[in-house]
Amino acid sequence: MDGRRAPMGRRDVLGMGAAGALAAALSTGCARRDGPGRTAAPGPSAPGPTGSAAPATLPAAAPRRFPGLPFRIAHGPRDRPRVALTFDGRGDPDLARTALARCERAGARVTVLAVGTWLAEHPGLARRILDGGHEIGNHTERHLDLAALDERAAYEEIAACARRLRRLTGSIGTWFRPSPTAYASPLVQRLARRAGYPHVLGCDVESRDHAATRVAAVTRKVAGELRNGSLVELSLGRPVTVEALPLLLAEIGRRGLHAVTATELLDRPAAAVTRTAR
Repeated sequence: MDGRRAPMGRRDVLGMGAAGALAAALSTGCARRDGPGRTAAPGPSAPGPTGSAAPATLPAAAPRRFPGLPFRIAHGPRDRPRVALTFDGRGDPDLARTALARCERAGARVTVLAVGTWLAEHPGLARRILDGGHEIGNHTERHLDLAALDERAAYEEIAACARRLRRLTGSIGTWFRPSPTAYASPLVQRLARRAGYPHVLGCDVESRDHAATRVAAVTRKVAGELRNGSLVELSLGRPVTVEALPLLLAEIGRRGLHAVTATELLDRPAAAVTRTAR
C-alpha cells in the first residue's frame, strides 16, 4: 500500500494453521504475572572502547527530528496500515537472534532499544541487528531506574550507552527509550536532549511480556490493543516473547498491516508532505 513492503501473509509465517493457533492462544486466559540519513549525529564524546567488535558494516541512522511531533512519541499515524514492533535489547542473545530471524522471515523490520551492558557482552549483536534491516537505539547503559538517580548519574546512563553505540555502529542510535519504562520525566527529557536525542520513543501497546509466563498472555494483550500506527513494546531475549512472535506476526498480516521500524512508521509519504506545503 505504501510501496515499501508487501503485507505479510500468514503463509509467510506459520502456514495455513496460523489462524487456528492464534485463536487458541487468544482464547486462553491471561497468564499469571510475576512481578534515513546515515551520518552520525552529535553526541557524547567516546572514550577508548572496552571489549570491542568492529563497527557495523551498515552504520546506524542518526537520531532524527520529526517536526510537528511531540518530544515523547507514543504512536504513529492512525490513517496508514503500519505498526512498529520495538524491542528492549537485553536477555538471552540466542533468543534475540531467533526473534530477529523470525521477524525477517515474516518480512518485518523492527526497532531494538539496546542496553549498553548487553552490547558490551555481545557486541556482534549490533551488527546483526543492522544487517537484518532493523534499527538500533539506546535503552540506557545498565537498565537502571532513571527516576531514582540523581541528574549526573541519570545522564551518564544515557551517555554511556550512546558512546557504546557510536563505537559499535558509528551513531549514537536512532532512538532513545528510558528505563525501566517508556515514560520520560521532565528531567529525563532534558537529559535525553542533551545527549543528542530529539525524541523519546514511547509506546501505546505494552506487551507486559517481562512478567508473562504463557504465550497467551502476550498475544492476547498485544492483539487486543493493536491498530494502525501502534508502537508495540516487547522484550527481545525472553522465551515467551520469541514463542509468541509467529502468532503476533501472523495476526499483523491477517489485519493487512505492515511491521516496520519506528522511523518508517513516522515517515510521511512525499505526497502528504507536498499537500502540507501547499
